[in-house]
Amino acid sequence: MPFDLVLTGGHIIDPTQGLDGPADVAFRDGRVAAIGPGLHTGGAGDVRSAKGCYVTAGLIDLHTHVYHHGTAISVDAERVARASGSTTCVDTGSAGAGNMAGFRHHVIERSAVRIFAYVNLAYPGIFQGSGVMRLPEAENLDYLSIPHCVAAVRAHREHVVGIKIRVGLSTTGRLGAMPLHLAIRAGEIAEVPVMVHVGAAPPPRIEEIVDPLRPGDIVTHCYTPKLNSPLTAGGKVRDTYLAARERGVVFDVGHGAGSFGFDTARQMVDQGFWPDVISSDVHVDCIDGPAHDVLVTMSKFLCLGMPLPEVIRATTATPARVMSHPELGTLAPGSAGDATLLVIDKGDFRYVDSIGAVMSGDQRLRQRGIVLRGSWWDDGRPSDTA
Repeated sequence: MPFDLVLTGGHIIDPTQGLDGPADVAFRDGRVAAIGPGLHTGGAGDVRSAKGCYVTAGLIDLHTHVYHHGTAISVDAERVARASGSTTCVDTGSAGAGNMAGFRHHVIERSAVRIFAYVNLAYPGIFQGSGVMRLPEAENLDYLSIPHCVAAVRAHREHVVGIKIRVGLSTTGRLGAMPLHLAIRAGEIAEVPVMVHVGAAPPPRIEEIVDPLRPGDIVTHCYTPKLNSPLTAGGKVRDTYLAARERGVVFDVGHGAGSFGFDTARQMVDQGFWPDVISSDVHVDCIDGPAHDVLVTMSKFLCLGMPLPEVIRATTATPARVMSHPELGTLAPGSAGDATLLVIDKGDFRYVDSIGAVMSGDQRLRQRGIVLRGSWWDDGRPSDTA
């Protein structure tokens, strides 16, 4: 039976199959049909040359805010996807139990891009953005309902991958780490992981945020340059991080507008503490910089010395595992028919972190094409964004 689409002559990087070399990829009926050198293209509906490109499974951005027009903080998933090559956007807590149905109906089910969600423990989700007003969703116990959160996870299980809670002085206030414990209990009942946002400043201390986490739970903003630093005064990665990684807690970049620092990241990677997941935390306050999208965040880690296959793993195989969606993040035959074509530009590029520090890099990743559900979706375009 002829293929619907064949990508020929590309360099495949697929950590799930141990592939790092030239091969073709074919798609049929919305899925990967075959992978290997010299695939037969006769009768194929569409044949595209991937020569000069790295071909990966569709990139997954595990931390975004894409309840577009539904929350003040959110952006358009399709705009993000076309810029970055991310075929899957995972929204992290924009919606809670009170508006998850609206997010699903008005955005998720209407989007060409795959969208999954972490349901916010707070009933209204995140309802602030662009500095309009301070509305911390998790400092009022009246908003934090375990039964409602669990019910939302179960009602929208096809689209939900976990529970989100933002913990820190600006979000949980006088409640400290209590909302995290409520979120973990909700996760236990619903049988899903919890993603916790490390707030900029205590209380609570970072140890109170990380120590309660279970294997499979996620720390986002793991390289925060703020007061709740993952580094000791002596510049060492804190024991709470090391112990958490040992027991299987996942560490996610979550760049955002204020949650990633080059100096913090350099010190941590020098000690071997690379991220498990690279994500952008893209929202209205950082889509035009400093985060931009996951591809810019990937480029920053490439320039920090992270090997390209590991950068790809951190945006394909690992987030797919974290989400419990093994059909994503791989180009294995039978998997979801998503792929991203990338090139690496060489030159002198200027990168900015969340606190205004500048790093010069000699590499930049750009997307050169997107396959979504087995069909060619986007051609890619030149960009000077960094």
